[in-house]
Amino acid sequence: MLTLRSYLKRMRNAFAFYRKQNFAKNKMPKKEKTSKNTQVKKQAEAPTGPISKLKDGGFAIAIHAKPGAKQNAVTDVSSEAVGVAIAAPPTDGEANAELVRYLCKVLELKKSEVMLDKGSKSREKVIKVTASISEEEVLERLKREAAG
Repeated sequence: MLTLRSYLKRMRNAFAFYRKQNFAKNKMPKKEKTSKNTQVKKQAEAPTGPISKLKDGGFAIAIHAKPGAKQNAVTDVSSEAVGVAIAAPPTDGEANAELVRYLCKVLELKKSEVMLDKGSKSREKVIKVTASISEEEVLERLKREAAG
């Protein structure tokens, strides 16, 4: 049988345990020590165009998809994203598959080297390229296709 004294003792222990757990979660993170050199490096690493380097060696291309067009075309290459008109309806992933197929043709790459990374249900997409091709070459091929 549980007495009042043992009940209160258990409650104190439980409350102390809870406080310790909660204190460990709510600790303030330490500030990073920044110097002028690290700030310059962070600015240099910022992507300057629609293509950004990935940690695994590949790179990502920011795409603004425009599904339902009459024909596939690269409409514009801006600093934010590459505009691509897709001649497929945006239903059941048809436009995504057509986008990957079209980019493979434009970039002259295999289908296994180009894949949809993010944005399967959005017009703003990220395409991951794992081929051994330079970012400058990809950008040049996209601009050449946009020029027509």
